[in-house]
Amino acid sequence: MARPALTALQADLTQLDVDAIVNAANRSLLGGGGVDGAIHRAAGPELLAECRTLGGCPTGEARITKGYRLKARHVIHTVGPVWHGGGSGEDALLESCYRNSLALAHQHELKTLAFPAISTGIYRFPLERAIGIAVRTVAREAGAIAVTFACFGDEAFAAYRRALAALPS
Repeated sequence: MARPALTALQADLTQLDVDAIVNAANRSLLGGGGVDGAIHRAAGPELLAECRTLGGCPTGEARITKGYRLKARHVIHTVGPVWHGGGSGEDALLESCYRNSLALAHQHELKTLAFPAISTGIYRFPLERAIGIAVRTVAREAGAIAVTFACFGDEAFAAYRRALAALPS
């Protein structure tokens, strides 16, 4: 089986022209800081209005909305785990974020998807560990979906490049 098209790119997630971008959301889905706040600002107030109808999202799960003013046609919102040292199921929850986001992408027949580094900001998940989980899970679950890992900064970009290079061909 051919490996899915996976790339890392230093880019502003909100500017990518893909079928969907993934939002590293909080449980309320009503906006916040970091990636979440940037997506809500770029998409406009219609995104917040649609998110209010969803009733939130538990950690590890995902929800889909329209993209509104974004170039992306959809936003897949997923809630990553807060890092508590690794003994509270954080790895499995983070993997679920990627699996459930990809399941929604498959269900909605999306062909292109872009992820941020979920949980690595204010949720403090160790960057290399999170990226390893992301790349392995996406490589296993993406199928025909072309996935871009949108990196904020040199450190994340370098970590994604290492993780992608380590995948079996």
